[in-house]
Amino acid sequence: MFLDRATVWLRAGDGGDGAVSFRREAHVPRGGPDGGDGGRGGSIYLSVDVGQTTLGDYRFHHHFRADSGGRGSGSRSHGRAGGDLDLGVPPGTAVLDAGTGELVADLVGAGQRVMVARGGRGGLGNVHFATPTHRTPRHALKGEPGEERQLRFELRLIADVGLVGLPNAGKSTLLAALTHATPKIADYPFTTLEPNLGVLDLSVLDPDDPRRPTIADVPGLIEGASSGAGLGHAFLRHVERTRVLLHVVDLAARDPQGDREIVRDELRLYDDRLLRKPLLVVANKLDLPGARERFDSFARVCAVDGDEVVGVSALEGRGLRELEASVAALLPGPDELAVPPEPAGVVVHRFDSARETFSVERAGDGFRLRGRRIERLVAQTDFENEESAERFQRDLERMGVARELRRAGVQPGDTVAIGTRELEWGEEGWA
Repeated sequence: MFLDRATVWLRAGDGGDGAVSFRREAHVPRGGPDGGDGGRGGSIYLSVDVGQTTLGDYRFHHHFRADSGGRGSGSRSHGRAGGDLDLGVPPGTAVLDAGTGELVADLVGAGQRVMVARGGRGGLGNVHFATPTHRTPRHALKGEPGEERQLRFELRLIADVGLVGLPNAGKSTLLAALTHATPKIADYPFTTLEPNLGVLDLSVLDPDDPRRPTIADVPGLIEGASSGAGLGHAFLRHVERTRVLLHVVDLAARDPQGDREIVRDELRLYDDRLLRKPLLVVANKLDLPGARERFDSFARVCAVDGDEVVGVSALEGRGLRELEASVAALLPGPDELAVPPEPAGVVVHRFDSARETFSVERAGDGFRLRGRRIERLVAQTDFENEESAERFQRDLERMGVARELRRAGVQPGDTVAIGTRELEWGEEGWA
């Protein structure tokens, strides 16, 4: 089964907790703190695996979690780092945030690798909190939780030539005739329900031409495909990366010119850049009655739009050499053809303006604080430890959180939610 879409849930590893420990040696009655740091959590990476052609590995397996870091221990011993998790995806995989739809990465070329979930930092051991006035801190930080996110994978075929057209226009027959691929072929619409790839060997036409472009035959369009009708986007995204489009038209149909306009309109509505690609109209089925007589008038109308037309009978093999020569003329040279077509692999880096800031908002009968730094602080605080809780309050005072809460109208007894934690506001601040 050709699987070209998948949604996965990822959870990077949590950082290990820092240790509270003191030196215990002979003749050292009051050894200082020596608690080590926790190890970092494992991160999750995506990398291009050229051996994969579909997202079949994610058909039944949707949840992935990296290893957590180990706890710190005495003698300033750090916890072990959690192992990273590397997931392979086929070339041409677009990675999007499942909630917002924003592009995270566009993985095209072999060797591309991107971190999609960062492991949590390990907590600091108590050795970091000793001061001249507080020589025996019994406080350490807990490990930071690993990043958790839901992503959507969309495979967009990397092919040099894309075949577009209405159902039953003869695209699969043409692919088989040009490349000796073996797609399912029948005389009814929607025979092709998933993409097929073939390789056109141009050295057959010209022994000095080493190019072997790939051709993608994808499910047929119907009117409204740009809005998802029929196979809709399941088809259209597979021609986004192609260098050349072959628009296959059934010249024996009732209204070939109308059929051509339907496909052009859907391409324009989906992404008008598709119509700016080099495009060749393939007038197919010249072996059927009436098709030959329509060719000249059909070609004249196409010429008004600047489209070249080649007449063929894919079933009988007529006109294929002329078609191959026209395709060869539209394709780039061997060196450029060896590089994946645009868009080349992209990793999107977004500045997180909320990383060091925070916001206060009403939430039911209480308040909610949002901000990466403050949420991390809560996650790393051991509220069962009095020193840790006191340090948490001092940190929030320094950040101006208490001042903003009072300005927002917080009252004693109100609940203040931060991340997954709910705290109570007291008479003098945090209860």
